[in-house]
Amino acid sequence: MGSTDSKLNFRKAVIQLTTKTQPVEATDDAFWDQFWADTATSVQDVFALVPAAEIRAVREESPSNLATLCYKAVEKLVQGAESGCHSEKEKQIVLNCSRLLTRVLPYIFEDPDWRGFFWSTVPGAGRGGQGEEDDEHARPLAESLLLAIADLLFCPDFTVQSHRRSTVDSAEDVHSLDSCEYIWEAGVGFAHSPQPNYIHDMNRMELLKLLLTCFSEAMYLPPAPESGSTNPWVQFFCSTENRHALPLFTSLLNTVCAYDPVGYGIPYNHLLFSDYREPLVEEAAQVLIVTLDHDSASSASPTVDGTTTGTAMDDADPPGPENLFVNYLSRIHREEDFQFILKGIARLLSNPLLQTYLPNSTKKIQFHQELLVLFWKLCDFNKKFLFFVLKSSDVLDILVPILFFLNDARADQSRVGLMHIGVFILLLLSGERNFGVRLNKPYSIRVPMDIPVFTGTHADLLIVVFHKIITSGHQRLQPLFDCLLTIVVNVSPYLKSLSMVTANKLLHLLEAFSTTWFLFSAAQNHHLVFFLLEVFNNIIQYQFDGNSNLVYAIIRKRSIFHQLANLPTDPPTIHKALQRRRRTPEPLSRTGSQEGTSMEGSRPAAPAEPGTLKTSLVATPGIDKLTEKSQVSEDGTLRSLEPEPQQSLEDGSPAKGEPSQAWREQRRPSTSSASGQWSPTPEWVLSWKSKLPLQTIMRLLQVLVPQVEKICIDKYPSPRRGLTDESEILRFLQHGTLVGLLPVPHPILIRKYQANSGTAMWFRTYMWGVIYLRNVDPPVWYDTDVKLFEIQRV
Repeated sequence: MGSTDSKLNFRKAVIQLTTKTQPVEATDDAFWDQFWADTATSVQDVFALVPAAEIRAVREESPSNLATLCYKAVEKLVQGAESGCHSEKEKQIVLNCSRLLTRVLPYIFEDPDWRGFFWSTVPGAGRGGQGEEDDEHARPLAESLLLAIADLLFCPDFTVQSHRRSTVDSAEDVHSLDSCEYIWEAGVGFAHSPQPNYIHDMNRMELLKLLLTCFSEAMYLPPAPESGSTNPWVQFFCSTENRHALPLFTSLLNTVCAYDPVGYGIPYNHLLFSDYREPLVEEAAQVLIVTLDHDSASSASPTVDGTTTGTAMDDADPPGPENLFVNYLSRIHREEDFQFILKGIARLLSNPLLQTYLPNSTKKIQFHQELLVLFWKLCDFNKKFLFFVLKSSDVLDILVPILFFLNDARADQSRVGLMHIGVFILLLLSGERNFGVRLNKPYSIRVPMDIPVFTGTHADLLIVVFHKIITSGHQRLQPLFDCLLTIVVNVSPYLKSLSMVTANKLLHLLEAFSTTWFLFSAAQNHHLVFFLLEVFNNIIQYQFDGNSNLVYAIIRKRSIFHQLANLPTDPPTIHKALQRRRRTPEPLSRTGSQEGTSMEGSRPAAPAEPGTLKTSLVATPGIDKLTEKSQVSEDGTLRSLEPEPQQSLEDGSPAKGEPSQAWREQRRPSTSSASGQWSPTPEWVLSWKSKLPLQTIMRLLQVLVPQVEKICIDKYPSPRRGLTDESEILRFLQHGTLVGLLPVPHPILIRKYQANSGTAMWFRTYMWGVIYLRNVDPPVWYDTDVKLFEIQRV
């Protein structure tokens, strides 16, 4: 039968369904079979032939027909899984039912009255759940559907290569089949790489899309961090009830990490052959991150003892979540598995950067946001993986693409979520000493980025990109400034030699953040100055020897520190500073930032195209909620510091409620004016001014400035010269020492990332927002009533 005929018949069946107000009997096979038996419709066809308005009409006007349609479609999938889908007809029926359910499910989820439908044990509307003792009938429809999908994903000759030699051999029995022998790709825990098969990849992809649609019920519930909000679909699918949990987890992970979009290493190869693997890899990455959506703060995160065994996962069952996917992820421990995962993720994250050398030479992947979430989950749930990443300079293969994405997305409002996850990953990494140490490796690869040219290390790259984000990103990035500077503080004790470009950038930030109008215009702004002073103190105390560029920059800009020490606190000056602010709405003055020329081949960061869709995010917790202070002991171990009961960080005002809750509240009143606008008082300024950590820098200036001035006077007796002869002064500073002249070094403080329910909720909304926007062909959730986030046009 021609494809056009089958589409017409299918459309006819849909119209019949919407116009029949009388319930159609579930036994009326002639009617129901029209939806899946004869048709050869693609998933795009199904979306076009089943309009949203008609699905909603059936839902409202003949609910029993919609219920029977879902029940019958699930029944067909269960039958297909039972029989093993041997005939072409059975395969076609399974694919058609799978496409139909992918189309209909979002409309069931969007209606609160229908939400329990799949979790009821009633096979069809109006049927009593007869035969309660019959186990199969007692299963909720959702469970039957999920188990059928799992079976179908390991169905020989449908989604996996058959191991049978001949067709004479009886078909493989689905029930006795050990799906661990059918893992889709070599990698973690599996050495054999099956022959690529286009048809199998496409069939897997359709089933994974249905699975993702099942999980997407989460999109239709408003964000609520208080509820542990476990997704019942994910919870069941990742439980011991699913006998394929391990091979499926392994298949998804290996499929993503083994993918190489370059096309067997031959440039331009993707132009000759269409890459059917990429859609499967994208789908696999999305299903994987959704199954790993687990609040690590609220559950005992699986810890792993040091035992290693011959298997890919640790045998010692760690106490941990019932979610087997999280459990398996946390138990990977073999070096070669970590290497495979890290190399795979780094290769894919670097892929968009390769584009800039040979334009169009490699296929450009689009799923870097899913990869970042996956990398985050790996580091969060598997501490051994995190330590492995930081053990060698391989971590820089993750760092450089993240900095590239951050820099590229800084002007684009639709990519605020990408900016956040990139910064969160760097915050997590910066809590480990090894990350700071690795940053000293020279940066030589030169990815074309719209940043000033410099010669230096990966630390220089990080600080130069952060400076660019702060000075030329859009307004909505301001909440990230705390995070960006916390990362710099965390790595600062380990930075051996910053370039002159970087030193000037840091001083430019201090200059911008210490202007009176900026300090007095919001209750939290002075924290940024505290962070920068902490960076300077760490470098002077712990890395003075190699950092003559920074010391020189501090000496040249010494007036900033004197101004901070003499910050005015009287009401008229405060008032005057705020008046100036009304005239200058800029977040930062760009003067003195000596931008210099950008790197060759780079393009400026562009704002989003008008009309771009974006999804909203829940607020991110403040830096005090995101991190926990630890002190580095002399032997290098970390000791957690209890928050002071009445102090909010460096802020002198006692906080109400929790110790540090005051820190992030944007409009924390020290006094509120009649308009409710926050306004600073002399007492408030004094409360934190007295705590500014200026002693070390003031002592350094006191010792070095006279010596440096002497060099200049000796060389140029004319008084107009000042501190100008850079090379001479730098030579002097390189050989100078301040041993015994500075105050006793303060202990190193690290603010380590701390998971909490607020961040778990943020990741959930971000991840589903990404999945919503990335699934446009077919548009699975488009125009349905999602509640987890709002969809906006830029």
